[in-house]
Amino acid sequence: MREQAEGRAEAVSTGMKWGDLADKALSGEQLTLAEGLSVLEAGDDEVLPLLHAAFQVRKHYYGRKVKLNMILNAKSGLCPEDCGYCSQSIVSTASVPKYTLLDKETLLAGAREAVNRHAGTYCIVAAGRGPTERELGQVIDAVREIRDTMPLKICACLGLLSEEQADRLQDAGVHRYNHNLNTSRENYKSITTTHSYDQRVETVERVKRSGMSPCSGVIVGMGETPEELVETAFALRELDADSIPINFLNPIPGTPLADKQLTRPLQALKTLALFRFICPSKEIRVAGGRELNLRSLQPMALYAANSLFVGDYLTTEGQAVDADHQLIADMGFEIEMCAL
Repeated sequence: MREQAEGRAEAVSTGMKWGDLADKALSGEQLTLAEGLSVLEAGDDEVLPLLHAAFQVRKHYYGRKVKLNMILNAKSGLCPEDCGYCSQSIVSTASVPKYTLLDKETLLAGAREAVNRHAGTYCIVAAGRGPTERELGQVIDAVREIRDTMPLKICACLGLLSEEQADRLQDAGVHRYNHNLNTSRENYKSITTTHSYDQRVETVERVKRSGMSPCSGVIVGMGETPEELVETAFALRELDADSIPINFLNPIPGTPLADKQLTRPLQALKTLALFRFICPSKEIRVAGGRELNLRSLQPMALYAANSLFVGDYLTTEGQAVDADHQLIADMGFEIEMCAL
């Protein structure tokens, strides 16, 4: 830690040029821990030049296109896991809807709504440790019809998977599977005890072996240190996650993390720049908690991120879809109408 601190101090004292980090990212070279920390610990008056540098990387890979994703909470409030951030967990006393997996027609209706919202990716999310045989069959049945009738990329998020389950989802036509690391290995046990960090990594690896695109990200603001946040970004780079949702904790009353502080808007922007530098070619998505943590600075996020969720999240409300469309247009960006 002493060497890390000294390296960080040296980076800051020499007047870190954020363009150098952009050049490093574009050349495929990984940032050092000290460089990553210098981004998170930059002064607030450095945010504009920092975002300018991050935008050079974002623009190189994605131009001014913005990918839109829509979530459907396909099964709610019946989860046996004890994840401290989640209002649907067994330890939560939050008032949330409770229902088993939605029927096929409702899943199809959600896909049609995703098309209406100009979302290129439709995310079917089900609370739980992992899918039962019946649930897996229901999702597969719906996915096959969506693939046959709508121009959507389909992402599933159903919990821990076996090799056989991952293969069946891929065979049915699921393009992408989400399973977030959420936080660092060191911080994980303070967040969840009913499954391990390694089990999450194993599921992402199974997804990759099946041929589905891996989606895995973080929840910022769960008590992690700056070093742990940088290390989690390194872990996602190592996993080669294609899509990285950056959630900012929404501390929901009734959950164990209800007393956590929101991430400051400027700090949230620094975090997005960090992930763009460390995972330069990947889809960086501003995800849950965006409206609450970024507040009036939401438009600035698009200089580092190239993807948004539109509409509501799992148990919390999102911004109005028309407002997001207007935000994108006002910033001079363009919605990617088809993700296929």
